[in-house]
Amino acid sequence: MKLIILDRDGTINHDSDEYIKSPEEWKPIKGSLEGIARLTQAGYRIAVATNQSGIARGLLDTQTLFAIHDTLQRAAAQVGGRVDAFFFCPHAESAACMCRKPQPGMLMEAARRFNVPLKSVYMVGDAQRDLEAAAAAGAKPYLVLTGKGKKTRDAGGLPRGTQVFADLGAVAARLAP
Repeated sequence: MKLIILDRDGTINHDSDEYIKSPEEWKPIKGSLEGIARLTQAGYRIAVATNQSGIARGLLDTQTLFAIHDTLQRAAAQVGGRVDAFFFCPHAESAACMCRKPQPGMLMEAARRFNVPLKSVYMVGDAQRDLEAAAAAGAKPYLVLTGKGKKTRDAGGLPRGTQVFADLGAVAARLAP
């Protein structure tokens, strides 16, 4: 089985410093849904791993988060894509949990659920913490230049083996030619 793990905000949808707090605020990045569809049709299982400290901050609840993910799922389905699982960390940065990226907890859980060794898994994100989670888990780090991606690239210090792509569509074109 082929598994790819995607960050959400800045990778699939536009990010916001004010957090995505409702399905109405969720807006896909151009080409991201088509990238998910291309990966789906190429036989990839797709998981989303997303830090959602807005829950700990009281900005949204899990029911609203599930509604946002349902919106993402329906939008992906309209173009032939599918997300097989959503993993999220509801904790604040100060919680020192193992699930909040850059910790590898969500990636390890995804690999366990799909029974796939992490060394064969791609982790796609726009932030340093996504890439560090991939490196800590032993997955393959892929940086997209959407969201915070350009700042992340320009700051340097990317984990060894990180590959850089314009966006999720470009990742899909590489993995599912």
